[in-house]
Amino acid sequence: MSDWDKDDDLDNDHGVVTEKRTRLKKPSMFKVLLHNDDFTTMEFVILVLKMVFLKSDQEAYKIMMSVHQAGIGIAGVYTYEVAEAKANKVIQLARDNSYPLLCTVEED
Repeated sequence: MSDWDKDDDLDNDHGVVTEKRTRLKKPSMFKVLLHNDDFTTMEFVILVLKMVFLKSDQEAYKIMMSVHQAGIGIAGVYTYEVAEAKANKVIQLARDNSYPLLCTVEED
């Protein structure tokens, strides 16, 4: 009996095929927060919001005013890796321009 003949027994298998469905969990989201200080200019905050977070002029102005008036503003909500990268970019831009702008990441 050849190997091919042995495989014919597989054709007589009447088992039930089940399909496992894996549900993917949505990734946790994180807020990128800008904190007010007495030295970073409003213009620089708007520039950062437009450059790093791709906000429109109106959106950037609104967020900047929230930072100015409430002491904190949400620049955006992203997955952890993206939020961390954007926060690090903001901090680097601020340091390069001699501003103490604080940018943190917090779970949404």
